[in-house]
Amino acid sequence: MDNDNKKVAYFSMEYAVDQSLKIYSGGLGFLAGSYFKSTYALKKNMIGIGILYTNGYYDQVRNYEGYVEVKYTKKRYSFLKDTGIIFPITVHGNTVWVKVYLLPSEIFQTSPIYLLTTDIPQNDFLARSISFRLYDNNLAAKIAQFMLLGIGGGKLIDILNYEPDVYHLNEGHGLPLIFHLLSKYQNPEEVRKRLVFTTHTPEKAGNDEIPVKLLEEMSFFDSLSAESAKGMTGEIGDQLNFTLTALRMSRKTNGVSEVHGKVANAMWGGNPGISKIISITNAQSREFWMDKELERHLHTGDDAALIKRKSELKKSLFRIVADQTGKLFSEDICTIVWARRITSYKRPDLLIKDINRFMRLVNNQKYPLQVIWAGKTYPEDYGSIDMFNKLVGLTNDLPNCTVLTGYEMSLSASLKKGADIWLNTPRYTREASGTSGMSAAMNGAVNLSIPDGWVPEFAKHGENSFIIPVDSTASYEKQDEEDNKNLMDILEQEVIPVYYNEKNRWLNIMKASMNDVVPMFNTERMVHEYYEKLYK
Repeated sequence: MDNDNKKVAYFSMEYAVDQSLKIYSGGLGFLAGSYFKSTYALKKNMIGIGILYTNGYYDQVRNYEGYVEVKYTKKRYSFLKDTGIIFPITVHGNTVWVKVYLLPSEIFQTSPIYLLTTDIPQNDFLARSISFRLYDNNLAAKIAQFMLLGIGGGKLIDILNYEPDVYHLNEGHGLPLIFHLLSKYQNPEEVRKRLVFTTHTPEKAGNDEIPVKLLEEMSFFDSLSAESAKGMTGEIGDQLNFTLTALRMSRKTNGVSEVHGKVANAMWGGNPGISKIISITNAQSREFWMDKELERHLHTGDDAALIKRKSELKKSLFRIVADQTGKLFSEDICTIVWARRITSYKRPDLLIKDINRFMRLVNNQKYPLQVIWAGKTYPEDYGSIDMFNKLVGLTNDLPNCTVLTGYEMSLSASLKKGADIWLNTPRYTREASGTSGMSAAMNGAVNLSIPDGWVPEFAKHGENSFIIPVDSTASYEKQDEEDNKNLMDILEQEVIPVYYNEKNRWLNIMKASMNDVVPMFNTERMVHEYYEKLYK
């Protein structure tokens, strides 16, 4: 069979294909959404399997004092097609009915995505709640969601008579698919022939590990007994490690950047019987994320029009700032944006670690600066919520610094288009890929980043970006101190002076960034690599 025509079923907990379809939280969804836009453009024979979350991830709003608050609202979508398919799965020994909706290709120009829900009248409240919200914090609910995606998705494919050449697990959430396939084929090698796996998490704590006894009680292993499942997958012990099981049951696995590929091999390579781990670096859809006017002016060499358009995009972002916070920003001032999922390893507060130095920086009259933070925290990650609220409190009385809420696709696009500097500060080796900097670079935002994830494959310091040097051998406390010092040094001595004093050089850096990020970090390249390196 021609490799390019292989039939692929792709399993992902989240897809970010449009602002209106709220079934995503962060980078995993942004990656899947861009991938499906490019598989559609390239006419690949692919379907997606996901979950239709009644309440989405959550709505990020402010309380009376302006601090972050979590709100759940029932979502309704007129553009999804009711397939009429309803079928049962077994969860905790009980029948749970699954209803299937389809996101047709023509709605958002994606390969078709089938979305599963249990929130239907045929189920009791507990069963309905399985698909209430993305990444439920309750362990049993989370396991049930994984079963809905993996076993439910596997059963749906059988009902559709799709017969994929390749089942692709995007992260380990859909792991129960493996047990559905083992129940179907009764032969681990038949499963391995068909299964590939993408791992995104470069730390062992972020890879699910759940007691086998609980999983057996939940009917996680489909029709298999726990002993039979453990025997077929080679998993030993009382805990089931999702990533390790997927590695053992896949014919090939990929990490999502060159750095991450090395980290993943170092993490898992010592385990017997695992698949080969290669690297296929993530990407983003140029067609979706890149401003068309900026792109046109870049290609025609009209520098004046490029500068004018960037200024217009900054004005558009600053209207959002004014609407949310009552602060008026200027398009003539250098603007730093830190925006992504808020969690401790991404270090949104690295810029303010030395608060006195930060205050001197943002109060400098010679080189004025504007700073914007944005991002969603996990609803029950109270440490990250405190960090977010600390930033809100710090910026309340600073007219040139602010924190925005509601970080979804629309705001993400506005921030990338309006930023002069896209700040990325993860703890080194903890960022598997980090796709936000790619779509920012497409829109003339210059990356200022730790050299993690995709960045080393792209960055040329002082030519298309700026790199913050790191020493990963130091303690976390020492790393934070050194990384903050290096970040502030580069800002004060290089980035901001170039922005104000060397306008032509800044323009050339901006243009080099836009040119260098495409086509290498456009998802069409990634699609070709998946078909050649992973699906073949």
